[in-house]
Amino acid sequence: MLKQCEGSHAVAEAVALCRPEVICAYPISPQTHIVEGLGEMVKSGDLRDCEFINVESEFAAMSVAIGSSAAGARSYTATASQGLLFMVEAVYNASGLGLPIVMTVANRAIGAPINIWNDHSDSLSQRDCGWIQLFAETNQEALDLHIQAFKLAEELSLPVMVCMDGFILTHAYERVDIPTQEQVDAFLPPYEPRQVLDPAEPVSIGAMVGPEAFMEVRYLAHAKQMQALERIPQLAEEFHKVFGRTTGGLIHTYRADDAETMVIAMGSVLGTIKDTVDEMRAAGHKIGVLGITSFRPFPLTEVAAALKHCKRFLVLEKSLAVGIGGIVATNVRMAVTGMGLKGYTVVAGLGGRAITVKSLTTLFEKAGRDDLELLTFLDLDWKVVNRQLERERQTRRSGPAAESMLRDVGTVASKIA
Repeated sequence: MLKQCEGSHAVAEAVALCRPEVICAYPISPQTHIVEGLGEMVKSGDLRDCEFINVESEFAAMSVAIGSSAAGARSYTATASQGLLFMVEAVYNASGLGLPIVMTVANRAIGAPINIWNDHSDSLSQRDCGWIQLFAETNQEALDLHIQAFKLAEELSLPVMVCMDGFILTHAYERVDIPTQEQVDAFLPPYEPRQVLDPAEPVSIGAMVGPEAFMEVRYLAHAKQMQALERIPQLAEEFHKVFGRTTGGLIHTYRADDAETMVIAMGSVLGTIKDTVDEMRAAGHKIGVLGITSFRPFPLTEVAAALKHCKRFLVLEKSLAVGIGGIVATNVRMAVTGMGLKGYTVVAGLGGRAITVKSLTTLFEKAGRDDLELLTFLDLDWKVVNRQLERERQTRRSGPAAESMLRDVGTVASKIA
């Protein structure tokens, strides 16, 4: 059924169609509308046989999800930004215990300074926590990935994050195709846990493991992610057969067949990149796009195959590994080791900074001429940065950098002399 709705509500409807039995909810922008929508469905009776649990923190949300999943219930929660960081200990426990929890991460910047707008620093900070991470480009894909995520999580007994850009997707109204309950039931079977706490067969979970077995336990998590590399594209194909839509998978390319320059990115920015590439193609530039849906596990072989005919690649990152530069780019470089490609990392859109077609066009033209630094910060205001660096050189007690730079750009009132 075609429906014009907010991205958060589309995800809420998708999750409800997956028949969750426990939803753990703690609000933090920009994911709040998702759990609000699910709470309304539980209260109205539209979502039956589901316990909606309001908790006191994000750490509690993941802890309750761990308990309910271990007891054999299909479990779901959502979070963003500082909320994800607050639940980190439990996030690692969920993957270490092999519990098939599905969680939406409405991507938002991490402070300090406080910022509620979108980038990918929250979920990418947890790239090694053992969760599968899938990134949605559109609200339709966010909806579809949640349905696939439950099946993937439960087949492998691994938790899955579905990452969607905060506000850009969560609060955007778009037309989406909401599937029927019959379609989802045909794709997603009733939950049969691979491990469950049963009083009739008592076991311990999460017990101490020493050096004699810890490495093997951690390797098992890696082995399951390698299984996911095979299963994710298979699930996308199965989804296509049931729902008639091509969505999900490990990667997807756009206008890549004869591309000399390939632009690589994740999430909603791919739409703007594709618009830019269309304009540049019309002007004669041989440029294409590689969108990464599965960041964990990272599809090394598929990325290498997608880039084997180009001359260079540019990774557009909405995150920053302070002290080195690129997070996604580091993984891409592993994929193309020995291929002799020129590679560029571009950090863009941090804290919700607009990424425009105009800026991308200039950037991509420079890349095509191999006229880029290996690490570039798109639309960075160097005057403001250099002014602050000079201030710190001149004055030991120069004050908080963020507040000083805000005064420089005129966002807050200047200090009265």
